[in-house]
Amino acid sequence: MASFAISNAQVDNDTSWEKIYRGSATKINDIVHTKLDVKFDYDKAYMYGKEWITLKPHFYPTDTLTLDAKGMDIKEVSIVNGINKTALKYSYDSLQLKINLDKTYKGGEEYTIYINYTSKPNERKTHGSAAITDDKGLYFINPKGEDKDKPTQIWTQGETEANSVWMATIDKPDQKSTEEIYMTVPDKYVTLSNGLLISQKKNLDGTRTDYWKMDLPHAPYLFFMGVGDYAIIKDSYKGKDVDYYVDKKYAPYARGIFGHTPAMIGFYEKILGVPYQWPKYDQIVGADYVSGAMENTTATLHQESAYQNVRELTDGNSWETVICHELFHQWFGDLVTCESWSNITVNESMADYSQTLWMEHEYGKDAGDEENNNGLTQYLSSPDDDKKDLVRFHYNDKEDVFDLVSYQKGGRILNMLRNYVGDDAFFKSLNQYLITNKFKTGEADQLRLAFQEVTGQDMNWFWNQWYFGSGHPKLNIDYKYDDANGKAQVIIAQTQDGNKIFKLPFAIDVYNGANKVRYKVWMNDAVDTFTFNYTTRPDLINVDADKILLCEKTDNKTFLNYIHQYKYAPLYMDRKEALDYFNAGGFQELGLGLTDKYAPLRTATINQLADSKFATDTDVVKNIETIVSTETDKKTLAAAISFLAKANNQKYLPLFTKYVNDSSYSVAGAALEGLSILQPDKGYDLAKKYSSDMKGELATAVINLLSINASESDYDLITDYYKNLPLGQEKFNLTFTYCNYLSKLNDTDKIKKGIDVLVVVKSQFPKRYDSYIKLAADKIGTAKGKEITDYINSVWK
Repeated sequence: MASFAISNAQVDNDTSWEKIYRGSATKINDIVHTKLDVKFDYDKAYMYGKEWITLKPHFYPTDTLTLDAKGMDIKEVSIVNGINKTALKYSYDSLQLKINLDKTYKGGEEYTIYINYTSKPNERKTHGSAAITDDKGLYFINPKGEDKDKPTQIWTQGETEANSVWMATIDKPDQKSTEEIYMTVPDKYVTLSNGLLISQKKNLDGTRTDYWKMDLPHAPYLFFMGVGDYAIIKDSYKGKDVDYYVDKKYAPYARGIFGHTPAMIGFYEKILGVPYQWPKYDQIVGADYVSGAMENTTATLHQESAYQNVRELTDGNSWETVICHELFHQWFGDLVTCESWSNITVNESMADYSQTLWMEHEYGKDAGDEENNNGLTQYLSSPDDDKKDLVRFHYNDKEDVFDLVSYQKGGRILNMLRNYVGDDAFFKSLNQYLITNKFKTGEADQLRLAFQEVTGQDMNWFWNQWYFGSGHPKLNIDYKYDDANGKAQVIIAQTQDGNKIFKLPFAIDVYNGANKVRYKVWMNDAVDTFTFNYTTRPDLINVDADKILLCEKTDNKTFLNYIHQYKYAPLYMDRKEALDYFNAGGFQELGLGLTDKYAPLRTATINQLADSKFATDTDVVKNIETIVSTETDKKTLAAAISFLAKANNQKYLPLFTKYVNDSSYSVAGAALEGLSILQPDKGYDLAKKYSSDMKGELATAVINLLSINASESDYDLITDYYKNLPLGQEKFNLTFTYCNYLSKLNDTDKIKKGIDVLVVVKSQFPKRYDSYIKLAADKIGTAKGKEITDYINSVWK
């Protein structure tokens, strides 16, 4: 699961859950096989289901069975004996179906239950979370075709325990089942499910029945159904289908979006030493999807943010890390599944770290290090998460474990572990874990045992500190030099609150010129001092030379130290730290980043210079002008154009005129910004001109200009763009622009309709964002008076 996150986690004042232990689900019965025959009622948004579920007592004899079955109409429950069925007694409370079996079954003795039922997903009360904003399980999207701008689709979302809305099951991650699904749908639609499409049969009523079969066991939450008018773009890996199900208008771009998938499979097979185990790997995009993406076995579901056209892809595939994240789950999550939600780290931390592995492999060490640092920055941005263990047996709701700890912090922990044991041992240990537990479940301690078996080392200290503990170190690093005795001291203090002291292995590099000597050290105490002998005072002592520590740090290096670090230390983070120091100190050496070998550091430098006292410096401006004429990276070029736009200099008019038609939305958006500054009287006309094909930064520039003008005639254009944006950061940011636009209108009906749109958008976001959106909405009321304020309060729920 790739989760959607914007800002810090919501604080929950209810602490009663802290006393509730969330252990593994007790296994009374084990699912062996699930067979479904389903038909969809588009008018009612119902699914009519018939199910044959084969089970066996886990160990102890039992004469009862409890299945999760949420919000269904149960019509029949029977035991199957050959071709005969015998009705069974049962009770049902709308959440669980409790069945009295026809006899006591011994451990391992199989039996099959038949259930006839109706699934009514829209009629049950649901709730969402930060990662998964809704848990209806089965979703009918525009089922009657009333919205001409939205496709008619059906898709399912099982994680965490929502597939039991559309099938009776034991909805726990420690269950594994093979699967058959017969799906009857209008013949004009295609279907997708787990495993292989075995047959298709056309029916006399204009429908078609597709038969999907999965012969390998997987968890119930990974079962999937998808239905819609999709184009199927065929691809393959070693003879296995790797297909992309997309809206037909995106068929020309599907390979640009998903085309790295076969190479990703090959890369992950190589480093893990475990071949891709499943019979195929398909990916599908769902309209109005309630999360980022979901790793359903062989059938990953993505939200519409995956869709990108050629102009967007020119700026780089913004969805690439999500694609590799979900694919890695086919090993960590699907092949070996967390035995409980408390151990979600063995799914999500692994998938999060796969992003670093892929970016490093495909685009180089700097790209991998940037991805790793992005995860660290996200985790550190949420101070409340400092109190959570990575493996946590106490939580308020199972959805709560899908957070910055399980994802971003867990990924950084794996990065430290890889550095500590070395690449060969790291990947061999992952191989050992997968081979030992394949088609079964795993937990953090099993991962530890795999690392211990491979390395021959006790790893409890690492797991106790990082997996079963909370927090992270805060380091203050000081330096002392004794030239008379030729001794340098590095004094490192752990300054985090509380009594916990972290045990930290890392490297220190001591530089004289381009030459360096590496020392491997351990920090074991609240304050440790490391002493190094020298004949010539070092130009730089680089603590945590591999830049792997999950920590906050204050590194009291000097200006000259950072100059040396930028020039001679090799890593992305070495250069970034130096440039951030120059930026914070207002040093002109920030300009060194303009020629950095890595484009994102050049981009960041340009943006920092634009907000600095050097924005008008003659040499800086000349360097930016040179970048515009030579840069090949589109985002860096866009940053340079945006920098020059702020200069408000008419000499750049031809430049902006040239680039406003660039193939990159980022470049075109920056150029439009420049044109609007130089020609403010033409800003509105320019915005209208480029509104016919706008996304990304170009859309932001257009919407901002239209909002400033606040014409009633632009209401539909602005509203439709805002309403149809996929859930994500761009939509969240645009909320405030949209509210500002509404506050300038005079048409009361349009304002109220816009507020209705806000209410719908608000419902799409996790609840913790309600207060931010309400604050923006209240500003409309402040600007327009009591009638609008009263309307906002009446519709806001």
